[in-house]
Amino acid sequence: MAHIHEEIDFTASVLIVHKNKVLLRKHEKYNIWLGPGGHIELNEDPNETAVKEAKEEVGLDVTLWDGNRKFNQTEGPHKHLIPPVGLHRHHISPTHEHIDHMYFGTSETDKVVLENPTDEVRWFTKEELDTVDLHPDIKFFAKLALDTLGEK
Repeated sequence: MAHIHEEIDFTASVLIVHKNKVLLRKHEKYNIWLGPGGHIELNEDPNETAVKEAKEEVGLDVTLWDGNRKFNQTEGPHKHLIPPVGLHRHHISPTHEHIDHMYFGTSETDKVVLENPTDEVRWFTKEELDTVDLHPDIKFFAKLALDTLGEK
């Protein structure tokens, strides 16, 4: 998808939990582990983007965790969205930034179907997250997703 703005774009990503593992995808362009995600299109809200990108990139139907939502209204003129668990701004080049809405979600299955067969994806246990080179925020939120949504 083309950038909506030359300097900054809004994105949404989701850390997907199935049983006691969290799914991370190695970003093909930046070579870092992240949750599935992408640009928020002009006709989408962040919740729609997170669910759509999970389906497109890894073939999973995801239910977003709504434990942060304080009020829920889906009828009428206002639709209250599931708030992200994290919101961060980062440079992807010297002249372009993203503001990412990070969500937690669950999937009924761990069977991924990759949009791009050369993509690298992996289900991580909490312990395995310490054995791979991750950005500190991804490691923190991946562990928090497992603590929040993993089987007790």
